[in-house]
Amino acid sequence: MRSFQIGLIFETFETYPPRPGDPVDAQVEFEPESTIEALEAALESLGHRPRRLGSPAALLKEVAKGGLDSVDAAFNLAEGAGGRNREAWAPVLLEMAGIPTIGSDALSLSLSLDKAWANRWVEAAGVPVAAQTTCASAGEAETLALPAEFPLFVKPRWEGTAKGIRRSSRVETREELVREVARVVADYSQPALVEAFIPGAEYTVTLIGNEPPIAFPAIQRALETETGIGLHALEGPGAEPTGAPLEYVISGVLQPSLEERMAALAIRAFEALECLDFARADFRLDEAGEPVFLEINPLPTFASDGTFAILAELEGCSLEEILGRCVDAGLTRLGLVERSAGGRGEPE
Repeated sequence: MRSFQIGLIFETFETYPPRPGDPVDAQVEFEPESTIEALEAALESLGHRPRRLGSPAALLKEVAKGGLDSVDAAFNLAEGAGGRNREAWAPVLLEMAGIPTIGSDALSLSLSLDKAWANRWVEAAGVPVAAQTTCASAGEAETLALPAEFPLFVKPRWEGTAKGIRRSSRVETREELVREVARVVADYSQPALVEAFIPGAEYTVTLIGNEPPIAFPAIQRALETETGIGLHALEGPGAEPTGAPLEYVISGVLQPSLEERMAALAIRAFEALECLDFARADFRLDEAGEPVFLEINPLPTFASDGTFAILAELEGCSLEEILGRCVDAGLTRLGLVERSAGGRGEPE
């Protein structure tokens, strides 16, 4: 059995020092140390040797000095910092260095991070999306042709992990719309995405594998009672302080037919954006109970309180085992391991 050295590219909450004027959730997309340890444990359980390469900036230095000859492949968790191509930093460097990468490539990461582009792409593939438009300034918002009737939802155009979402993100009037667009543009240095507010239950679907990926059981998210916004967005790391616990509701019944529909749509979005190895797709139900695509994240969090960890609990296994499946998916696609009869990869 061949043992591979797998490089880990990642950022923790300590990688980038906070800057004056940063929003409260500036660091929300990065990983805790426990995530890196879980990934190392997953690699070791598969017989591989993890090597911490650190952030994209640290990776750049290693590429420049030619210090990656012993790395057989790399697992990328790095989000980058600033701009809609930030998630592509590590994959581009790895491609330049000729190192095979587990996870989606630079183009898929950039395209999926830009929600406006991603929605156009998956809509063309037959996945329902919310009516939406973009807005680059408060002045533009004053005369913006609305994509739908109020209420509308306003969020940064190229962020993930619910970054930039507040209770005020749901807007009921033109005045509130102008205010929220101004906040997003000022705090996140990017245009706002303005879309119809989808009122129903919210779900997330985890995908692992390729051609096609496996869609695991959907996980329903709690919604804040007053606004109907996902509680994970309002109470997650870096969330805006509220002073009291938020009340929430878990609405809707996940019928098998609905779960099958979301799984099929998640796979269609995954393939339309040419994602690789793993991702997480989010949906909400419209007034008719039909799923509407919100986003796909091919660079999801693997934190111990995130979706992959919840999925592991539902599957009756550890987070390390779920991470191992992600690793296997990548190594199998890259041709470094052969798929066994049981579906797990075996080193060539």
